[in-house]
Amino acid sequence: MAVVTRAALLKGPHDIELVEKELVCGEDEILVKNHLIGICGSDKAFYRGQMPPKTAEFRQEPKFPFWLGHESGGTVVEVGSRVSEYKVGDKVIAFGWCNNYADYFVAKEFQLQPAPEGLDMDLVSLGEPIACAMYSGLHSGVQLGDVVVVMGGGFAGQIIAQCAKQKGADKVIVADVLDGKLELAKQLGADVTVNLKKTDLKDIVAKMTGDRGADVVVEAAGGESSFNTASEIIKHNGKFVFYSWVTQPITLNISRWHDDGLEFINTCLVHHTWRERYVWTPPSLRPVVQGNVNIKPLITNEFPLSEIKAAFELADKDDMAIKIVLRP
Repeated sequence: MAVVTRAALLKGPHDIELVEKELVCGEDEILVKNHLIGICGSDKAFYRGQMPPKTAEFRQEPKFPFWLGHESGGTVVEVGSRVSEYKVGDKVIAFGWCNNYADYFVAKEFQLQPAPEGLDMDLVSLGEPIACAMYSGLHSGVQLGDVVVVMGGGFAGQIIAQCAKQKGADKVIVADVLDGKLELAKQLGADVTVNLKKTDLKDIVAKMTGDRGADVVVEAAGGESSFNTASEIIKHNGKFVFYSWVTQPITLNISRWHDDGLEFINTCLVHHTWRERYVWTPPSLRPVVQGNVNIKPLITNEFPLSEIKAAFELADKDDMAIKIVLRP
């Protein structure tokens, strides 16, 4: 059957609107009714006109006009004749760029993930960004007793900081430029918070570690200064975990990378193959199902899908809006 859905079309920088779009479920496709949709940091970059080069992640050219959206989840309402992994009624997480700012979306089997049993549907719908951040925290190399610095107190940074503490870090430091995000990080278990506009992070880390440097630094802010500060505060042979997707070229001081033998860990779950993602997502979400990591406080703003323009205006202007969601 064909369904008509509202779907977001990004026509150009700061120019987004919902248009009617007819969807037909092909023989190798799944039609999903959305429950909730999240605004990703990459969506904000696209909205601002910062389109990245084409990568394997995209099935459409990253250029305007762009059918936007990938963070969502919902219920399967139709499956094609060649689909074997899903059936009508299944709860699923989207893991593909399927124009998910919509009432309905169509996906291939490899672009979906079964929802973990016991996970709230709001969190199922944010399963992609949650799983990505949890995977990063779990695979960051944090060991019992480590001093860990998380650069960036956004959605991913807050989750990774909680995960690092649960893994046994002695001290977790969250660094950001907004006091509101730092206050939330403190409430969620960070030992130390640092406003980069007011305090010298390098000095704080030096004092806490006897000038040794942090054992692990996670870059989750996505800026040139954040990458370079991270490079300065890691100990000799320390671990540099990069999470951010930086879509524009930046200038890096990589002398320490060579001279101090830093270990680089790429923790981008969705940029591995979908088969690896399929295996790693359930254990990444298990601590969330168990209640070991607190996600709900990170959902700071909610809009109906019809108000997508207002939602993106807020995302563009207010960095304290950690996770903005839209309901169809």
